[in-house]
Amino acid sequence: MKPGAQVAAAIDLITLVNAAWQEGSRAPADSLIASYFMERRYIGSKDRGAISGLFYGVLRQGGALEWRLERAGLTVDPRTLVLGALVLLEGRTLADLGEWLNGERHAAAPLSPKEREALATLERQPLVTEDMPQAARLNFPDWMEPSLKAALEDEFVPALEAMAKEAPVDLRVNTLKATRAQVMDALSAAGYEPQALEFVPHGIRLRKRGPVFTLPAFREGWFEMQDAGSQLAASLVSAKPGDKVADFCAGAGGKTLALASAMGNRGRLMAWDVNARRLAQMPKRLARAGVHNVQLRVLASENDAFVKRHKQTADWVLIDAPCTGSGTWRRNPDLKWRTAPKDLQELTQLQANILASASRLVKPGGHLVYVTCSLFDEENRQQAEAFLQKQKEFSLRPLPPAVQRLTGQEEMLRLWPHRHDTDGFFAAIFTRQN
Repeated sequence: MKPGAQVAAAIDLITLVNAAWQEGSRAPADSLIASYFMERRYIGSKDRGAISGLFYGVLRQGGALEWRLERAGLTVDPRTLVLGALVLLEGRTLADLGEWLNGERHAAAPLSPKEREALATLERQPLVTEDMPQAARLNFPDWMEPSLKAALEDEFVPALEAMAKEAPVDLRVNTLKATRAQVMDALSAAGYEPQALEFVPHGIRLRKRGPVFTLPAFREGWFEMQDAGSQLAASLVSAKPGDKVADFCAGAGGKTLALASAMGNRGRLMAWDVNARRLAQMPKRLARAGVHNVQLRVLASENDAFVKRHKQTADWVLIDAPCTGSGTWRRNPDLKWRTAPKDLQELTQLQANILASASRLVKPGGHLVYVTCSLFDEENRQQAEAFLQKQKEFSLRPLPPAVQRLTGQEEMLRLWPHRHDTDGFFAAIFTRQN
């Protein structure tokens, strides 16, 4: 594709994604992009990279881009956002745009006089200016500012700046099938430049990106893609082989697979979720990983009567709670723009309901691990404290000594991109006393 056609495709993609979200779709940006390219197989890998780069540039820097475009006198829409990204993020000139947007077939329409005049004021200018409001400069909806500042305090600015950057690619070694050394050798041979992560014992970070899902080592179940923070959060479930464990919000099974590996495929691991579509993705992943101690169950709700059958029988219960996903903005920048105040209110109520229901599973002396990939205290510390106030039979358990040494935190785990170079995570461990 010529550059003008790449620009047209990026505009088309943003238009389609915006329409899907306005119609109420909850699909994340990456799945919508995958569908877009699946329907257009003629678009090659390099072109997909260029189009995706523009798309994610708009999502990551959307607040600043919108503010600059409005100040330049342009109406904000998919076309002007892409044009602004080309000029302000990629440093393209009016001469470049004039050459690319030339009226040829498949190319985006030529610049209008108004667009040319406005973009001329932005050419060779920085994206961020001194008079830019903080919400625009740091690229988040302004309604989130009080919650973000309450949670991040003095680290508000560096944390939000880190959130606008691209996340690294992390892998978790499946110890049921391979060692970290074996996986690193396979990745090195394929040119991925792997680096062992000290933060997690089975983690690997890739210094070079690429389609790792095509590698024989992946097809043979040697590793899964999983952020290092997610791996560390899953490791707080210190289940032994033979334990009974419930993964209450299992989703597609990322943490379930990590638990099965840690348990050596021995014991009973119950993976439950209300989302049948997501849970249906797990059998294929379990088979590839060689996991056979997992029992799947679709729940009608968090209060499904089935839960009561297992009352006080589990050694460990993991709640990877549904949340705003604000800790994953580096990977899913669309979430910040698609989350509304009512979503936060509804999610915190759902989290409280899930905690109350799932806690019934924990046997005396057993443990409940509550995890979110959120930055907001409403979903994290406040939720944990409210649970302890209501459930007097539970107490807060200190973090494992190794995690304390790594993070300098003793009771509740908080991982932030700017500090730990992981997704943002919160976790707390509760123990049932009687």
